[in-house]
Amino acid sequence: MTNRTEPKKDRTPAGSPAGGDGKPATNRKVIALAIAGAFGGFLFGFDSSVINGAVEAIQGQFGLTEAITGFAVASALLGAATGAFLGGRFADKFGRIPVMLVGAIVFFASSIGSGLAFGVVDLIVWRIVGGIGIGLASVVAPAYIAEISPRQMRGRLGSLQQLSITIGIFAALLSDAVFASTAGGASEMFWWGLEAWRWMFLVAAIPAVVYGVIALLLPESPRFLVLHDKEEKAREVLHKVWPHGDVDRELRDMKASIEDDTRAKRTGSLRGPMLGLKPIVWVGIILSVFQQFVGINVIFYYSTTLWSAVGFEESSSLAISVATSVTNILVTLVAIALVDRIGRRPILLTGSIGMTASLATMAVAFSQSVMVDGELALQGAWGPIALVAANVFVISFGASWGPVVWVLLGEIFPNTIRAKALGLAAAAQWIANFLITVTFPPMSAWSLPLTYGMYALFAGLSFLFVLTKVPETNGMSLDEANTLLPNKNAAKPKVKPRR
Repeated sequence: MTNRTEPKKDRTPAGSPAGGDGKPATNRKVIALAIAGAFGGFLFGFDSSVINGAVEAIQGQFGLTEAITGFAVASALLGAATGAFLGGRFADKFGRIPVMLVGAIVFFASSIGSGLAFGVVDLIVWRIVGGIGIGLASVVAPAYIAEISPRQMRGRLGSLQQLSITIGIFAALLSDAVFASTAGGASEMFWWGLEAWRWMFLVAAIPAVVYGVIALLLPESPRFLVLHDKEEKAREVLHKVWPHGDVDRELRDMKASIEDDTRAKRTGSLRGPMLGLKPIVWVGIILSVFQQFVGINVIFYYSTTLWSAVGFEESSSLAISVATSVTNILVTLVAIALVDRIGRRPILLTGSIGMTASLATMAVAFSQSVMVDGELALQGAWGPIALVAANVFVISFGASWGPVVWVLLGEIFPNTIRAKALGLAAAAQWIANFLITVTFPPMSAWSLPLTYGMYALFAGLSFLFVLTKVPETNGMSLDEANTLLPNKNAAKPKVKPRR
């Protein structure tokens, strides 16, 4: 694609202070819109992690094997892959806002159905339905945020998606802990003759309703409007979002980028010379797969069961899981502060190093486990070492691969394929997540050291992939970021204008 920039170097970037009024175009409105758009991430994190505190109760109540338990936990991810794949196409055809509304409805139905499930098959069906909502949110939120954000803050605002996910994870684990401790255990009866684990699912109906209301209040993405020949509506949205920005320039950039795509016959097709896809689509897919193959969601889906297995009581295991989720939120804030300052690639590379070291430490720690009264246990210092390593892993992931992958997925694809490519990358992410989640129970029963060793290997490979294949997009406009692959040795690549 032709890389387009303004010939005059002194032109003010869209979203920067315009004229002499000194008023920043990046105002509270765009930040509020980004936060609202990212609320889908909250549901994404909540719905995907709420099963953590319910795993043992569900396994006991329905008499499930390890393999069936793993499938029940991971079933939502099959729906998520479907929702992500379809979400990109629906978002391109109908708009970002309608997809958000559908996601809210699906989330609501899933929370009620899962909470009232009468058997494991019923539960799996409703978890898949909820997964569709997760998939829709995982596509539309980063695309929407990227498309309404000024370039100089796009990284930070794009990171709100991951921050919302981490807050959703925290809220899910905290509510799990509250229900379990109040009822005396996840399997114990609570309100209205329903077990506590059922209320862990039912409470998700509340944020689902909130998400639906938010979607009704949000404006449509200006880039979607331009793509569908609704320039005046796009202009209205941009004037509201960036009242002091160079709206005319932004619209020109959008239209020029779309015209370039059309001339290059890149009108929405993902097809390309590399195994049937464009190279940049493969970059997005592999980034998504590595984000999951390091095993991060094992911590958030199975941590309660994991810490119970090495000697912690259920209440203590839930408390550890909540504390880990708080750590995840805090380090995501660090990533938000740094992503537009030092660039995407340095953060990813540093995170890969931290994940590799911490996962290798966990593999060594669990190699020292012993069986005590038929239960797995870590004796001496190995328990604390494993706990510290797990939290270092969460810190390394949360400050790097968690938020930054979503930022990149929102900005590396050309306008005409952004939603579709993001949908495909997100679908690959959910399939990878499913594979890790469904295989962890049988693999961990066979060998925890080899399981964590495998995750450490993928973390190491993620370093090499970023080093050799991932472009830096920091400091580039969303349309300029369509030009790949730029110089990988610069945090902020210099882009020369073409006339």
